[in-house]
Amino acid sequence: MPLNLPDRERLVYQEGRAPAAHLDLLHAAGFRAAGAAQRLGVFDTLAEHGPQSAKGLAARLRCDQRALTILARVLVDFGYLTESVDDGTDAVWDNTPASAAFLSDGTPDTYALVFSFWQRVLFDHWDRLEETVRSGTPAADFYRWLEEHPDTLREFQTMLTRQSRMLAPELIDLVPVPAGPARLLDVGGGHAGYSVAFCRRHPQLRATVLDLAGALATGTQAIGEAGLVDRIVPYEWDILSPEPIPGPPADVVLLFNIVHGYRPEQNARLLRRVVAATAPGGTVALVEPVDDPAPAGSVSGDAFVKLFSLNLLHGQGGQAYPYGEIAGWLREVGLVDVRQAALTASPNDRLILATRPVAG
Repeated sequence: MPLNLPDRERLVYQEGRAPAAHLDLLHAAGFRAAGAAQRLGVFDTLAEHGPQSAKGLAARLRCDQRALTILARVLVDFGYLTESVDDGTDAVWDNTPASAAFLSDGTPDTYALVFSFWQRVLFDHWDRLEETVRSGTPAADFYRWLEEHPDTLREFQTMLTRQSRMLAPELIDLVPVPAGPARLLDVGGGHAGYSVAFCRRHPQLRATVLDLAGALATGTQAIGEAGLVDRIVPYEWDILSPEPIPGPPADVVLLFNIVHGYRPEQNARLLRRVVAATAPGGTVALVEPVDDPAPAGSVSGDAFVKLFSLNLLHGQGGQAYPYGEIAGWLREVGLVDVRQAALTASPNDRLILATRPVAG
């Protein structure tokens, strides 16, 4: 959490009389320290048991008391913990309201998952970031890295599933689906959250989910839990495969959070295969965190899209693209009626729709 600087001290940095990069150093170190506390169980233990003395918390966490005290003092300064003193002059720590609300695993849709995921990304996966920038070629493989870190892979898939729960109610109202029997193709939608939501809304719909085996494991479980094994088929397929997309043409093709993971030339090849897999008159629907100013003018939202873009470049060679560039690709492969809609549940994301011409 940002240091709460008094105006006098803040102006020193803003006016260039002290190196602003020093604040970045402090904030990065505070973020890293909070990640260590999260993995040690500090926030969850305080949420479950209430305020704890240094001795008591160290015993519960099986940590060295002196070392834990040094860590906790950092967390107090950065707003993650409060500190008081008991009658025995021992420090007593508790979660701040923000930590209690967002960093405890016991709260609904907790931010703790996202917090942990980005800890791993920034302090592990970004190790060779300068090599990526120097060469323009990813120095890391994001999905291979995830396979090597199964806990982080589970966090990633859970984040995608949560996002689908958040966006699906809006998307199923915006994406057109034929009234009669219809087929949906969910490209790269391994967690199956969107296919489940669309099939629940449209009883006449059958879906195929295409993704790699690791991602489909999550989706297969979700399909079974939804009781839709007779209408949704998980199918192993690599988006970068030169092979045509399997199966008969679909009336609706979803590419939700896909094209940002790839370079422009890779997206051009993928979209040509998507058009071939779309029935005449069918709809191609994309969801993307576009690199255009957020409708609400969110400074933090715009900054996150740019940070996310850098992560995509480093791990996959992609980036968050402007809407105009994505729309251009769609028109180049023969799709028409290209349009976009902002999503109220996630202002930096856009739904982009296009149609395959009936005669195309």
